[in-house]
Amino acid sequence: MSLGLGIFLVVVVGAILVFALNISVDWIDLDFVGYIFMGAGAVIIILGIVLLTRKRTSVSTTRSAVVDGEQVTQEKRSIDDN
Repeated sequence: MSLGLGIFLVVVVGAILVFALNISVDWIDLDFVGYIFMGAGAVIIILGIVLLTRKRTSVSTTRSAVVDGEQVTQEKRSIDDN
């Protein structure tokens, strides 16, 4: 979702405001707002890529034992985010 939002802000909102519109509004500079959206979109894209490539590890442990003639199996699973 973060990559899609970043691309939306850069291409759809920011680039259209900067390059496609020739509208002049007295109380706001639309080119500056477009550059702000493009910068925010670039930051969101970079953060999205960083979050997608971070390392994840999983640990799975299985133990088996015989107790009173009956086999008991215990599983433990955990996921560590680094």
